[in-house]
Amino acid sequence: MSEDLKPSGDITTKLIKNNKKIKAKILANQNCVVGGLNFAKAAFKYSNKKIIFKSKTKDGNKVKKGKVVAIINGKVKEILRGERVALNFLSLTSGVATITRNFVDKVKGKSCKICCTRKTSPNLRSVQKYGVVLGGGHNHRFNLSDEILIKDNHIAAEGNIRSLVKRAIKNKKGKKITVEVDNLNQLKKIKGLKFDRVLFDNMSPENIKKGIKLSKKLYETEASGGITLKNVRKIASTGVKRISIGKITHSAPSIDFKLELY
Repeated sequence: MSEDLKPSGDITTKLIKNNKKIKAKILANQNCVVGGLNFAKAAFKYSNKKIIFKSKTKDGNKVKKGKVVAIINGKVKEILRGERVALNFLSLTSGVATITRNFVDKVKGKSCKICCTRKTSPNLRSVQKYGVVLGGGHNHRFNLSDEILIKDNHIAAEGNIRSLVKRAIKNKKGKKITVEVDNLNQLKKIKGLKFDRVLFDNMSPENIKKGIKLSKKLYETEASGGITLKNVRKIASTGVKRISIGKITHSAPSIDFKLELY
């Protein structure tokens, strides 16, 4: 709200002379999974604590185009002041929830979780990861302190995958350890070491299957890289337990909502 109002406030709405009490409704302009109603409410409450915001559905619900998702009561200037930020939160969160649900629906019947990544907008990670959960997905680590995730550049910098994993095991201090591999030879070099999860990065379904066979009963398995709605079910059919997808946060299309006075 500070971003929207500094330094001089809403100089357009200030032109309205009659600050009467009115009602407004927020409508979905497309089919979606709704998310961010409480964020929208907070935006209006920031504008004025006396505004009454009533949700007409719940976060995580599917709604159809034209559905009224909230009713707002308050003075017209105060509602208009909070309108854009409230709709922005709804659009962003619902967008993430909707695309996540699309991926989750594609892997129904498979024992595979759809997970997000850290590919999020700066300072909006909490919002986007909340949207993932609303869509039926699961959160990966929130930040770099949450778990040890050894990736290709860590391996390239170290030069020896096995020694790096052994050092991680020695220094894990209760944290989970995930090791990303982009070929089966890397997995063979570390097989038998006591870490938690192996992440197959940009590997073909055939090689993922081979990797799962090598990892059986030793590690939880995960796949990432190049995952789309067209191929996600094929990847899930390999038997991998998790699929992490950056696009459900970094490329989620915003959902169109509008506010109407009445």
